[in-house]
Amino acid sequence: MIDHAGAAAEFLGDRTRAKRHDEALWFVRQKRDAAAGSLPEWEALRSHAQRIKEHTLAHLGYYLERFETNARANGIEVYWARDAAECNAIVERLLAEEGARSIVKSKSMLTEECGLNPYLEARGYEVTDTDLGERIIQLAGDRPSHIVLPAIHLSKEEVGTVFHETMGTPEGLSDPEALTRAARRDLRGRFLCADAAITGVNFALAEEGGIVVCTNEGNADLGCAIAPLHIACMGIEKVIPSARELGVFTRLLARSATGQAITAYTSHFHAPRPGGRLAVVIVDNGRSERLRNESELLRCIRCGACMNTCPVYRRSGGHSYGSVTPGPVGSALRASADPADAGSLAFACTLCGSCDAVCPVRIPLHERLRIAREAALAAPTYAPKRRILKLAAWVVRDPRRLEWTAWLWRLADRILPGWILERLGGPWSRERTFPRPAPRRFSEMMEERNG
Repeated sequence: MIDHAGAAAEFLGDRTRAKRHDEALWFVRQKRDAAAGSLPEWEALRSHAQRIKEHTLAHLGYYLERFETNARANGIEVYWARDAAECNAIVERLLAEEGARSIVKSKSMLTEECGLNPYLEARGYEVTDTDLGERIIQLAGDRPSHIVLPAIHLSKEEVGTVFHETMGTPEGLSDPEALTRAARRDLRGRFLCADAAITGVNFALAEEGGIVVCTNEGNADLGCAIAPLHIACMGIEKVIPSARELGVFTRLLARSATGQAITAYTSHFHAPRPGGRLAVVIVDNGRSERLRNESELLRCIRCGACMNTCPVYRRSGGHSYGSVTPGPVGSALRASADPADAGSLAFACTLCGSCDAVCPVRIPLHERLRIAREAALAAPTYAPKRRILKLAAWVVRDPRRLEWTAWLWRLADRILPGWILERLGGPWSRERTFPRPAPRRFSEMMEERNG
């Protein structure tokens, strides 16, 4: 069972790290605001993207079939996977057909979701993550804590230690530029010797039968340009009608993610390169089920803006969510799918609505989390919380009970030491100022004011 509060408390145990994490993500949020403010039509773009996604998801079967037909006509191999296990098996079969053993892989949250790396490594394949953040995480034996900035929880000194232990860089080296050069040297030979490249898919174009991969480092392009086999794994929700709609999303994606006008590389793959193979694996893995009652969550374009703005995520770290996709959207996805196991994620939210305000496709995340809370409260695990809420409801339904409770609370505040009241608040009060009752009732003050 996921215990978000417990994991968050562990993250907050290192105050320096927690402060750095919070400040770094808020800096990215401010860059996002500046980039959005540079476009007068920003809000119209968000609404347009929402409509495109809603239309596509409402006709998802049609557009997926159109994509398959046109992709095959372009010489692209298309495979369908019902779940993570089938996706991994298809990828392994493609690698075996090509005799591939060495793989370079760019960032893909879907393959992270499917556990593709450990699956392949357990079968003797050498998998190298080539995105710098992902490579740091891989060398550290760690997990990504953010979908765009996977190593945001690590300091440059910690990265330097990882590189010293795994790549032999000088001990104590922590200069980001020098560390990046070291990673580039290490990766270059792996690119040149790779038998296959695996990428994700940011957008699949139904009418053109091609895919679009957005990166800032060019690692996906280099891997696909050298390796004879390119395998692209995509969730069924990644399809959009055509290239006509693509411009809406490319204008929103990078601005929402990192505050850039556009990603450094927006690469189109509409056919295999001469002498090579391009295979697209289309994965469901529970997404069809979501179409029934929470299709708005499938509008997500994985920009990470909701994480950068979320006061809970910024202060608790991505690992506290126990999920591949952390933050508000990850909480909504996981808590709604399994309220008994992941119900705590529904409560990892202040319902401030900041995630709604920045989402480029206008997903009502705080409403989804509110609904997830209701589902979580029905689980046996939350029986104590249900009892507390029932008691609170019983108190506020009667003015006399409410008045007596307020009087007792004011009395306790006067006669009990402050530390006892803090203890009563439990974990909640460790990171918050414990609420103190007003010295006088509002009704008394109004009576005095009115004479």
